[in-house]
Amino acid sequence: MKRAEIKPTNSGIRAAFCAFFTILIFAAFVVRLFSWQIIESSEYQEDVLSAASYTMTTEASRGEILDRSGKELVVNDAGYMILFNKLYMKKNTENDIIDKLIDLMKLRHEEWIDALPIYIDSNGSYQFEDNNDDTIDYIRSKAMLNMNKYATAEDCMAAFSERFELDETKYTKEKFRDIVSVRYNMEFCGYNNSTPYKFAENISRDMVAIVLENSQGFPGVECGSTFLRYCSNGDLSPHLLGSVGAISQAEYNDLKDKGYGLDDKIGKSGIEGAMEEYLRGTKGEKRVTKTSDGTIVEETETVKAVPGNSVYLTIDSNLQKATNEALAKNVQAAAAYYPDCIAGAAVMIDLKDFSVLACSSYPGYDLQKYNTDEKYYRQLMGDDTLPLFDRSLTGNFIIGSTFKPCVAAAALEEGVIAESSTIFCSQNYDFYKNDIIRCMGYHSNETVTDALRDSCNYFFADVGRQLGINAMDYYAEKFGLGVHTGIEIYESTGILAGRDSTVWYEGNTCQAAIGQSDNAFTPIQLATYAATIANDGVRLRTHFVDKITDFTGQEIILDNSKEPEVVETVGISTENMKIVKEGMRQVAVSGTAKDVFGKYQIPIAAKTGTAENIGSDNVTFIAYAPYEKPEVALAVVIEHGGKGTYSMNTAKAMLDAYFKSTGKLKENNSKKNTSSNTSSR
Repeated sequence: MKRAEIKPTNSGIRAAFCAFFTILIFAAFVVRLFSWQIIESSEYQEDVLSAASYTMTTEASRGEILDRSGKELVVNDAGYMILFNKLYMKKNTENDIIDKLIDLMKLRHEEWIDALPIYIDSNGSYQFEDNNDDTIDYIRSKAMLNMNKYATAEDCMAAFSERFELDETKYTKEKFRDIVSVRYNMEFCGYNNSTPYKFAENISRDMVAIVLENSQGFPGVECGSTFLRYCSNGDLSPHLLGSVGAISQAEYNDLKDKGYGLDDKIGKSGIEGAMEEYLRGTKGEKRVTKTSDGTIVEETETVKAVPGNSVYLTIDSNLQKATNEALAKNVQAAAAYYPDCIAGAAVMIDLKDFSVLACSSYPGYDLQKYNTDEKYYRQLMGDDTLPLFDRSLTGNFIIGSTFKPCVAAAALEEGVIAESSTIFCSQNYDFYKNDIIRCMGYHSNETVTDALRDSCNYFFADVGRQLGINAMDYYAEKFGLGVHTGIEIYESTGILAGRDSTVWYEGNTCQAAIGQSDNAFTPIQLATYAATIANDGVRLRTHFVDKITDFTGQEIILDNSKEPEVVETVGISTENMKIVKEGMRQVAVSGTAKDVFGKYQIPIAAKTGTAENIGSDNVTFIAYAPYEKPEVALAVVIEHGGKGTYSMNTAKAMLDAYFKSTGKLKENNSKKNTSSNTSSR
């Protein structure tokens, strides 16, 4: 039997071929890896080293400021800016680019950032600007020009010419100075690969289009969007809201560890300044990779910018508007009879937590124009009426008889007088023969409630003498007079007679007791004082900030409305406070305020004041309402207002606006009920 013949197959050949091909591929990889790592390693290493990554910050929007109901007061508006980006700018081209850009900006009547405190005088010489000592010292310092402290502006400009490789003969003096200004500020702001320089902000769309059209001639010059502060109702509460400005060298030194840059904006005054840590957003970051020939190969956002928090104020926009209008109207009305009357202030406080509902200073200004119009700003700076001065928080006014409730409460508590005690008023109080105090009436026997109703100078001069200045000042501070009220922004401490007086005679105590002598307080203190009386001697912290939330409004970061902070307990018994409050009620019903408030639909307690001053008298008024269950307290001061009519009319308009908003005051019962010939004490 024959054995079966075995025929050859292709499987062995295929296996051999696959093995050979696999070896060939691996061999090729080995050869290529050898070439990359050994033969060509230096070339690739050079390429890797020539590419660099830079971390750049991205701008974060500033938080909004809103009123108590969420109505916008200060928000962000979209704007455009011109940036210099060193990553895209060719070396040693800055001067030419700045030269061309300035010409273009001037042609279009656009403004760029000019921070150099050197100007050209009428003789064509360089001079330092006034009131810029810190910046001038920095220019002379080792950090900048390394010159002695006596170096002139001319010396500094010559040093700048050398530092920035600028040939002064190529330019007009004005153009040379402008280029130096930009180069100086670029260096001051830390312009480098990671920090672009903001050449101009708030430019027009037309300017953006022109720069983009000419981008080939401006390498490294970019147009981008930015956030601009915008106040839609700029004259509503400018002093309170405050302003934002460029960070100073001193501010930068204090804040650089918190991530601030030299080209940052920072809150300078008002709520913008006081709430800076909350309003400021958190900057983002992006990574930019650039090759040695300047080519950008990658841009990646690594950290998103986070907008600032939203700050809700206690201010009621409608009530603030009504207060502004009433104050302006009555100051102007008083000026018709008393030409030196040009100013006043008014404040209303919510008694449940001492939050400020309205805070007005007249004359005021338009915050939006202040921030954007240089001509308007200069006009305000030169205005003799001082519209930038916040009289409501920092104006110290002699307040006259509105001080008497404090003296009455102190005298009752210290046992100097009782509710039934009487003092005979014969008009001229002459206990101190060289310091006779004249009363506006001849009141005969007066109790403390009578004396408050009639504003009897004789009664309070004698009570003040017996009480003494130390006890008087002790209770005044407890009520909030001559001390900070606790508001979030800057306020004056006021002046308290005796405590703050440099010279003191016994007779001065009698003058102080009627609100004269050296006593001078702010309207916010007066409103706090009235609120403390209404609150039975418990003084809460007066405040402007209601709450702070994150930018979404979902997370509450701070809430002042939940647990009002007790600052002081005056220490007056309930019985004695009741006596004082009854006297203030009589002021409105049958006393010095009866012509305006005697028939007012809402029962109030009040005290008028007419204070002797250089020029026409100051007229002041404090009140709280309703009398039985108080909701609000207020204070009005009209400087050189002459007659109390004007301060009372202002207060009435404020109360009208408040109680109409609550539905407690009907339109037909809120008509003006005043007499232009009314005088008050």
